[in-house]
Amino acid sequence: MDESSMAYVHLAKDDLLGSYPWKGGLDLLNIVLIGISNELPEHDEKYELHRLLSTLLSMELTVDEKIGIIEKEYSIVVDDRIREDVSAMCNLSQGIKEKGGAEREEKIILNMHRKGYTLEQIAECVEKTIEEVEAVIRKKEPVLA
Repeated sequence: MDESSMAYVHLAKDDLLGSYPWKGGLDLLNIVLIGISNELPEHDEKYELHRLLSTLLSMELTVDEKIGIIEKEYSIVVDDRIREDVSAMCNLSQGIKEKGGAEREEKIILNMHRKGYTLEQIAECVEKTIEEVEAVIRKKEPVLA
């Protein structure tokens, strides 16, 4: 997102006619929407939750940088288990980034193929071998084509 944001969505009972005391959980729907910006927010009480979440989910910060912020700014004692969890989150976000890149590359290969580029041209543009390009095209072509 371009900026950090937070919204609270909830049900409220407004008596429009009379004031019957309805029973049950009228406040069951409570949603907090949190928008995390691409930039790490400043260290400010207003952005405390956003900074913590941005730190944990950042793909730019290393595990040690994340641990440092968690320990210093939030006074959270970091043990081996937390260090492993933060490391796992770093690996997860890296995997998501790589998967997105691979999917984007696949779309480019298929689009170039549909537009009539040769396998050699496609391979040169995406810096893959001809065999790798063929594999992507074969994988996405309909079986009964």
